[in-house]
Amino acid sequence: MEKPAGRREWLGLAVLVLPTLLVAMDMTSLFLALPQLSADLGASSTEQLWITDSYGFVVAGFVITMGTLGDRIGRRRLLLAGGGAFGLLSIVAAFSTGPVMLIVVRAALGVAGATLMPSTLALITNMFRDEKQRGKAISIWATCQFAGGAAGPVFAGFLLQHFSWSSVFLVAVPAVAVLLVAGPVLLPEFRAPSSGRLDLPGVALSLAAVLLIVFGLKQLSTGSPVLPVAAIAAGTLLGAVFARRQLTAASPLLDLRLFRNRPFTAVLVALVFAGVAMAGVGLLVTQYLQSVLGHSPLVSALLFAPMGLGVAAGTTAAPALTRFVTPATAIAAGLAVSAAGSLLLAVTDGLVPVVVGITVLTLGTGPLFALGIGLVVGSVPPERAGSAASMADTGNYLGGSLGMALIGLTAAAVYHGVFPAGTTLAVDVTRPELAEQAKDAFTTALNVTGVIAAVLFAGLTLLVTTMRRATAAVPEPVMAE
Repeated sequence: MEKPAGRREWLGLAVLVLPTLLVAMDMTSLFLALPQLSADLGASSTEQLWITDSYGFVVAGFVITMGTLGDRIGRRRLLLAGGGAFGLLSIVAAFSTGPVMLIVVRAALGVAGATLMPSTLALITNMFRDEKQRGKAISIWATCQFAGGAAGPVFAGFLLQHFSWSSVFLVAVPAVAVLLVAGPVLLPEFRAPSSGRLDLPGVALSLAAVLLIVFGLKQLSTGSPVLPVAAIAAGTLLGAVFARRQLTAASPLLDLRLFRNRPFTAVLVALVFAGVAMAGVGLLVTQYLQSVLGHSPLVSALLFAPMGLGVAAGTTAAPALTRFVTPATAIAAGLAVSAAGSLLLAVTDGLVPVVVGITVLTLGTGPLFALGIGLVVGSVPPERAGSAASMADTGNYLGGSLGMALIGLTAAAVYHGVFPAGTTLAVDVTRPELAEQAKDAFTTALNVTGVIAAVLFAGLTLLVTTMRRATAAVPEPVMAE
């Protein structure tokens, strides 16, 4: 039996949630600051797109490399180096003098941010060797991640009421300072004992594949599909070359043989498609709150907060469920709850049903993120935990990008199918009689998005249930109380 973690480990966990919050908030907090920032820097519409997207692109591209790099050079070392770089680059971003400078700095922040998530999750597996405590620690980590994503726009709105857009970047500096001071004292160092050399061609292939796929997915809804489809095809081809190399390399960047483990594969698939559903629903609901119901960006952020808080509540409650059922059963039941929440969006409209729908939807995903991620990192030896954590993170990023692109495209097609006159709600409201038609058309698009999400969650429920039955003979670890 593994030795239970003590006070030092729990204090170390408190330090680890800081970079988790930073990355999550940095993904979402810039949206409210964008109008003020763009006016100050004179950013064009294309430059605004790259200011918001460059960070996420680079994080998605480098997560695989950073997860494996931490296994090789030391997870604490990589975390502290990445955290320090994140703090310095945040200061530079806050004092950017032009849009191009900010785009470049945001991309560099993405490199630093990619070191944080897999390092924190891998260190948790080292610090908490007892299964119950590890489950509780991962649920706290997941709660902070999603609460940070939900709090980002709200916190940014508060800062922008009192300070300039620079404050959105500078808020990261105190958190980084705490990490750099307390990390060396409270966090253990860990590196794989026989890590081998870093597979540099594999790094290049994984980076190019993920960047091309994410770029293509994000650009699908912006105009002609030729370039995005070509990028996705090229990324998929490079991904196949990468996979072939990993299966034959002496020291692979990713151990793809892990996919022979059915629970591991099922959870990763669930993480991707849950990301698809959540990102697609989030995109439509935020637009619905502003363009159909007429709320300001700040009020919309507050009304949208239950989506992140629902995940946070679900991840917090998930470990307690394993006192009564297995983790796989808890995950499957949660996904069924998410399907029910999606159906609320499919059959209703108006503020209260929509907010209730997104809250129920995200509440049900809590067991997947808390227990599923624990299952992923618990399926590998400690020396490969960083690599496994990077797979989970990459699945989330790809799922989010896929959801924003494909569900966004589907919703746009439904909107224009119902209401072909005009292009957007902003154009349509110039005539009162068209305004109501446009709002009805957008509500229909939201309803269709709810149907898609319900189908995805129902399919994932079936997948995880099948996984549970296939592994029923294998004792599953009991997570935290």
